[in-house]
Amino acid sequence: MKIHRIQPMNVNPYERTARVEKPTKATKKIDQVEISSAAKELQEAAKFSSERLEKVERLKEEIESGTYKLDARAVAESVLRYYKR
Repeated sequence: MKIHRIQPMNVNPYERTARVEKPTKATKKIDQVEISSAAKELQEAAKFSSERLEKVERLKEEIESGTYKLDARAVAESVLRYYKR
């Protein structure tokens, strides 16, 4: 048994309905971005870490060049204050 097609092969009956575009309202959509407080805190922490990195680099240079001076009394007082809390 052989079945012959009734319509030509290049005709799609659904093509007409797919091409019809529905009119949309002419409203403008505005994108908004909100940064959470946690993200703001992380940004502030990033500033401190960059300042800390600069300080560490400066101290490394001073130690390598031999110009870094350590105040033993200040270190001892700091240790005592830490343990007296």
